[in-house]
Amino acid sequence: MLYRGIYQPEDDLLFEHLQISMFVGINILITIHAKDSMSIAHLFSAEGEKYLGKSPITLALRIFHYSCGIYLKKSFEFEDKLESLEDQFQLGGDDKMMQEITLYRSRLTKLKRTFSYHSNIGSELKILVTDDTTLINQTELHTVIDVHERIERLLSLSQMYYDICSDLINGYLSVTSHQLNATMRLLTVITAIFIPLGFLAGIYGMNFEHIPELKVTYGYYYLLGFIALMVTGLIIFFKKKRWL
Repeated sequence: MLYRGIYQPEDDLLFEHLQISMFVGINILITIHAKDSMSIAHLFSAEGEKYLGKSPITLALRIFHYSCGIYLKKSFEFEDKLESLEDQFQLGGDDKMMQEITLYRSRLTKLKRTFSYHSNIGSELKILVTDDTTLINQTELHTVIDVHERIERLLSLSQMYYDICSDLINGYLSVTSHQLNATMRLLTVITAIFIPLGFLAGIYGMNFEHIPELKVTYGYYYLLGFIALMVTGLIIFFKKKRWL
């Protein structure tokens, strides 16, 4: 059996993994790992000592089982934080929270690969029970099923957390896109209002000597009134179109 054990678990789904190889014989269990394993060290504690007199395959399954327990504990701790983060995100997300959620999704992707591989190991162990092998028999069936169910639960939890993070990211992008569209629409309306005003100002700002309207007594006030009327009309038009 070859699986990814745990050297040191940290918060926020960050694990320092440890590759563990286990060679299981009829009366022997050999483990190979570069560093200390939490699950193997647990067997030599007061709680795990009761399993040392069991069969080698039972010891191997218990090592696997304890690692899954650590993964589950950290997953449940992360679930509480994810719920809190989700509530904060609904009230008003920002780029910092977006970066944090993206980091969690990346870690969940790696964990899903690990749990998917472990799930295959659990499936193979269940097959071995029915093959009448001398290494594993019906007495270990309950432990095999328990280990496999734990792995499947870890896989489903990691997928659920991944989907929640993806939904939060997609929601944030949608809200940001909507806000950007609203800003661009407002800027477009402002531009549409000031373009004709700039056109009129450009015409009457020309330095020609003979401009007929320059001789009108109240031409300046007529132009200001026409500009005010035009602006008012455009604003009313845009409000009817619900662009403002």
